[in-house]
Amino acid sequence: MAKKLLYVLIILLTFSCSTEDSVLPPDDDANTGDNGDNNEQPISEARVVGYLPTYRFELSNDIAYEHLTHLNLAFANPDAEGNLLIDDINGVMADARAVNPDIVICLSLAGGALTAEQASNWSDLIDDEANIPAFVDKIMDFVLDQDLDGIDVDLEWDHVTVGYSPFVIALHTALDTHNKLLTVALPQTRFANITDEALAMYDFINIMSYDATGPWNPANPGQHSSLQFSKDGINFWNTNQGISAENLNLGVPFYGYEFVSDTEANSFTFREMVELDPGNAQLDQVGNAYYNGIPTIKAKVNLAHEEQLGGIMIWELGQDSFDQYSLLATIKNEYASLGVDLVP
Repeated sequence: MAKKLLYVLIILLTFSCSTEDSVLPPDDDANTGDNGDNNEQPISEARVVGYLPTYRFELSNDIAYEHLTHLNLAFANPDAEGNLLIDDINGVMADARAVNPDIVICLSLAGGALTAEQASNWSDLIDDEANIPAFVDKIMDFVLDQDLDGIDVDLEWDHVTVGYSPFVIALHTALDTHNKLLTVALPQTRFANITDEALAMYDFINIMSYDATGPWNPANPGQHSSLQFSKDGINFWNTNQGISAENLNLGVPFYGYEFVSDTEANSFTFREMVELDPGNAQLDQVGNAYYNGIPTIKAKVNLAHEEQLGGIMIWELGQDSFDQYSLLATIKNEYASLGVDLVP
């Protein structure tokens, strides 16, 4: 199995947040990461991890799966008994493996926007430790029945409850028995209920280096995924939290936000910007619409390479422009220009 995260224990002597705080903020004085990574020889292999949500499955035939190393099918959530619910994944899996037999396909759990019922089910299943073993067994049954390569965990914010870490540890133990992956998507902060032991269970972390602003804050227009924001995310997880660079993937967005007014902001896909004007593919901003165009995606691939990261993560594949302006192809081609092979 892929090498587990090398996690350096952090002594939070200066941490003074109350028990009501939901995240651990960056500690500017912390320096627990292995900064020697940047003195090593340039990496020659990288991952490209793409998420595909169920509402984009109909676009499966348009996606260049040969440019990916990992595909995360999103999202599955449990019912009250712990049975995983998701649209049929067999067609997408067959499409992906037909063109890329080496692709690693994982099932992504939860998601950033849970319904009240989904959130309640998660809490009931993991916050009582007595319920965890049976829930993990059902997840493993799904993984094995569907011939999946692993699980990606995407519980976020208030849904990272007290049972999160015991659940992750138990899930890792079960997956590892079958040589399956366990990965996670996390924003540029660490939730308080994620213990050191749980964080060390992940084969790699997908950094969600986007959504610095958006529809939840329409009075704050601007770039939601700048190059500097990506640098901040790498610094947080590598330097501040001590995760080795090779176990980090830098997240890039295939979408943007248009800030219509102080009270309204709407999302759009990169494909929609290209359809409006092919010249938009080379830009990051059109009026009050902000996104990542081809030059910025190239710059982020170079950033990941310079920082010795394990690779790039994409949210999400169905938002791409499926033509000569494809951001997925841009990532693959930029890595090729750096002499980097895409290897799971």
